[in-house]
Amino acid sequence: MAQDIYRELQERLDKYSIGFPATQSGIEIELLKELFSQEDAAMFLALTPMLETAQSVAQRLSKPLDDVAEQLEKMAKAGLLFRRKKGDEVKYGAIPFIHGLFEFQVKRLNSKLAQMVESYGSQGLDEAVSKSAKYFLRVVPVEKSVEVRQTVASFDDACTILKNQKLIVVTDCICRKQKKLVDSGCGKPLEACFMFGSMAQYYLDHNMGRRVDADQAISIMVEAQQAGLVTQPATAQNPAGMCNCCGDCCGVLRSLNALPNPAQMVFSNHVALVNIDDCTACETCIDRCQMSAITIEDDAARVNTARCIGCGLCVTTCPTDAISLVKKPEEELAVPPQTGLDQMMLMAKNRGISF
Repeated sequence: MAQDIYRELQERLDKYSIGFPATQSGIEIELLKELFSQEDAAMFLALTPMLETAQSVAQRLSKPLDDVAEQLEKMAKAGLLFRRKKGDEVKYGAIPFIHGLFEFQVKRLNSKLAQMVESYGSQGLDEAVSKSAKYFLRVVPVEKSVEVRQTVASFDDACTILKNQKLIVVTDCICRKQKKLVDSGCGKPLEACFMFGSMAQYYLDHNMGRRVDADQAISIMVEAQQAGLVTQPATAQNPAGMCNCCGDCCGVLRSLNALPNPAQMVFSNHVALVNIDDCTACETCIDRCQMSAITIEDDAARVNTARCIGCGLCVTTCPTDAISLVKKPEEELAVPPQTGLDQMMLMAKNRGISF
């Protein structure tokens, strides 16, 4: 009976975001058992991503309000659901594994859970991530990598995204933290992920990050980019968060790296271009590239456009300014979905799921 409820929970989570696929080994069930008690699993299954009050849940389940409210609050504190408070009104809802259950363990992540996630990645989760990467996160260029004469849309400008937020919370990167716990971390900056709006408030309420203003956030982002991290907001034009990712640890970039043509799997409007006459083949760009898109051939850097995701990290450190970031052809330019809900619906459609 217990196994049945965890399998039902797995199947429910598999409908959300990038999914939560079953494996032959059953590692995903062990992972859920590590996070959820049977009682918590049952409560999660009673919820949907549509937020509702404890009173609404209690009435629907025919359970005492005090008991339901206590359990929902306990689960929110444990990162097992999403909680939004506006004034005196508190609402709760189900969340995906990514972004959600996994990231909400940022202050509780231990070696055991990190190893489970590592095993699950190689057995099914990484493949699910790569299939949904295009609609989950998108790549925006490093600001100084785009020539002034180019017009960059506001949704492709990380500084504009940050300046438009009323509430910004910075938190540790769960991916680099998880990799560090299994002794394969890259050592790049840890505090580099931003949450906005109600998601930021959740992180703040549960001591999972600290509040920063736009100027502080931009400074953190610039330091992250200098360290070789790729800036990736959620795909929606008005994203709930923005990450700074590395090809070593990031679940999305790591899974894309295993593909022969990762550029086809990302949401990006730019690509790197080398002026071979100015290139000295110093190989600085090779070290900066997170997708192994650059090689040295005939004493000059060459960009494999099938692998280039248009982040601009190679541009900002080229000592001879031989590399530039250019817009893709007009017919290849993409406009991200307007809202987070639009993004989730697009991801569901891409995975063949209807609600």
